[in-house]
Order: sequence, then C-alpha cells, then structure tokens
Amino acid sequence: MSNKKEIRIGLIGYGFMGRTHSNAYKRLGNFFPELEYRPVLKAVCARNKERVQAFADQWGYESVETDWKKLVSRDDIDAIDICTPNNMHAEIAIAAAEAGKMILCEKPLARTVAEAQPMVDAVEKAGVPNTVYYNYRRVPAVTLAKQLIDGGKLGKIFHYRANFLQDWTISPELPQGGEGLWRLDNDAAGSGVTGDLLAHCIDTAMWLNGGIKDVSAMTETFIKERVHTGTGEVQKVGIDDACIFHCHFDNGSLGLFESTRYARGHKALYTFEINGEHASIKWNLHDLSRLEYFDHRNESIERGWRSIHVTDGDQPYMDKWWVPGLSIGYEHSFVHQVADFFKSVEDGTPCSPTFKEAQETQKVCEAVLNSAKSKSWQETGVDW
Repeated sequence: MSNKKEIRIGLIGYGFMGRTHSNAYKRLGNFFPELEYRPVLKAVCARNKERVQAFADQWGYESVETDWKKLVSRDDIDAIDICTPNNMHAEIAIAAAEAGKMILCEKPLARTVAEAQPMVDAVEKAGVPNTVYYNYRRVPAVTLAKQLIDGGKLGKIFHYRANFLQDWTISPELPQGGEGLWRLDNDAAGSGVTGDLLAHCIDTAMWLNGGIKDVSAMTETFIKERVHTGTGEVQKVGIDDACIFHCHFDNGSLGLFESTRYARGHKALYTFEINGEHASIKWNLHDLSRLEYFDHRNESIERGWRSIHVTDGDQPYMDKWWVPGLSIGYEHSFVHQVADFFKSVEDGTPCSPTFKEAQETQKVCEAVLNSAKSKSWQETGVDW
C-alpha cells in the first residue's frame, strides 16, 4: 500500500452514515487492491469533542476537529465527506468546493432545488470530483437489473413501482429534532419520507428507467405535534410521515411510489418491480442478493418467476468478494460507491450520481411535495 497515491479524507459527522462511510474506507484496500489511490482517514469532525475523539479512536482517524470550517481549510485534507443533517450540506459543500476539495455527500443533496443549485454551480466551477451517496445503485442485484434493462431483456417498459416502508415513528411520544431525531425536524431535514426514503426510490428509478416527467402526489402527517428536543416545547410537525405518488416517465411508462414510517412490521422494506413487454424484474432489500426475473419468451411449460442469486464472479462487483453462493450485505454498497469514486478520480471521469444528477432527483422530490400541497399534477423539469 505504500506505493499508492493518497486521498486524505476529512469526515464531517459521526452518526449512522459516518460509520458506513468509515467502514467503506477501511475495507477498500483489502478488496479493491488494484486501485491507484488509497484512503487515509486524516480527520473526523463533530461538535462534541469527547465523542468525536472516541469515534476517531474506534475507526482510526488521525485527528479530530470540532469546527467543520477548520477541517475544510486544512491543507492535509483532499476530500470532504459530508454526513451531517441535510440543512448543513450546502454550506459545507460550497466551502469545500471553493477550497478545491473533492466532495462525497450523503443524500439527499439538499433540502430544496434552490438550495442544491449553488452546490452544483460550486463543484462545476471548481472542477472538483463529486458524488452523492445513493448507495442502492451499488447493490450487485440492482446493478444487474440495470444491465438487463440496458441490454434490452425487458423490451419496452410499461410499469415501474416501488415502495419504502418503515414503522419507527408511530409513537406520539417520540420527540422531534436533535441528534438522532433530526429527520423529524423539517428545518433540519427539509421533508420527511419524501427526502429521506423516496429520494432513494426516485434515484434508483431514474437510473434504471429514465427521467420522471410529471407527478401527482398526496402526503400525510399523522401526528401533528411533537415535543422538540431543542426547546422542550410542543411544536407543529412539518415533515411528511407518508407519501404516495404516481408519475409518467419520459419513456412512456407509468410509475407508482409509496413511502411511509407508519407501516407496522416493516423496519426497512425497500422493493421495486419493473414490467416490460418481454420480461419483468423485482428486487427486495430484505433479500438483497436476489433478483427475481420472469421472461415471457420462455416456453409456456417452463414459464415462471425465477430467482437469480447474485453471488457469482461474473455478476456486478462479486468478483471482489467471496465464492459463489455466499452473499454480501448492505454495508458493501458503500464500499462499492467509494471504490467507484476512487476509480473515477484515477480515470478523470464523473462518479454517478454527481451533484448535478442528484439535483434531478431533488427536482422530483420537490414536485412531489408541491403536488401534494396543491392537489394537482406537477411537471418535474427533470433533464435526465
């Protein structure tokens, strides 16, 4: 590893995503040894000095900061990895771009399209490598679905449907805001399930099936007031607890999407199904190494759904891992994204989704929220 070029990482945020990203950097050299670059965990930043030091000790970061501006200004940092609440993405990313840093940013890109635009402008003006962690693209079975679609296996697409179901916010006693619960605070998150869960579904859908042209949506906030951890006062809840929308894709197919945090019995059920003229495919996060496939061109006596276990070395990413038949997990999707980003730096090519591509997903999210508010169809303005 000593002859590798270094990309010195400055991570901002030590929560759930901070752990997944750190794990990806730690595993990269072990399983992608051919890459020219290697990550160096130079510094991690968060406001609580004691806790960020404990995180640094656990994951092997060389130093800590409690002010992200100091981290961004450091000469010994090449890439800024943003794992903060959504309301901080824009300011940090713009400052990092102006400082000439590479940027890896958690999803969604920002809270609104207007907030995202200066981020896109900043990275394009600076010419810095950038990517947004829509990690489900890098699940091997989902990548295989992309290959099958692009190879014409499904033929003309008629339907795309997806859902993302959780149940963790049902209790009215759950507060909003603060560390761990900022996703329930509209000021920090920008939206509820639309930006948090449906954004993943939308990104995957447009990557697989092309741009979304227009949407018709409805949302609901089931618990109208919650105690805010910052003030201790009961405040109005501004996020959407549930969202359903249908849409037209640019290719003429129809889409149906649903997300909620009020589906008792579901912790993180993300599924999609795509129906084409020749074949259909479906995928389920709970069984993420399998892609279900139905091909109508098979003889009628053998026609039916079959399960493709995506573990063979000739299937996406799987040559890096174990022997056929042994599955990988959620965390590996982040390893794959970091590997693709490092390879893109090596080749001088964009790592999709870039900030600009992630802004297109933001346009759909915003159109969904506007549609629900106005009770009308909304054009997305997506350029895919």
